[in-house]
Amino acid sequence: MTESVVWLTIFILSVFVGVEVISKVSPTLHTPLMSGANAIHGVILIGAILVTGTADSTGALIVGLAAVVLATLNMVGGFVVTDRMLEMFSSRKRPAARAEGEESA
Repeated sequence: MTESVVWLTIFILSVFVGVEVISKVSPTLHTPLMSGANAIHGVILIGAILVTGTADSTGALIVGLAAVVLATLNMVGGFVVTDRMLEMFSSRKRPAARAEGEESA
């Protein structure tokens, strides 16, 4: 087998494993799982920035910049989703306190 076929096979198998692992996660674990994924995406973003900074060719620079943009979108989106999920579990906010000087009826 050529090297590209080996890498393609590894990629396809990892997609299947990822789908199986994620589909088995119970709904109560999604928020902690997202928090852990956000931390991993932060590490991926730093790695993408470091690798892009050492790019020697224009093609590598373009791919690296695309990786930085996509990793940033993925990380920010994960934090937005986690924040929305946590809002579902928080208690309702109480009405704002009355301003000083107002008298109650």
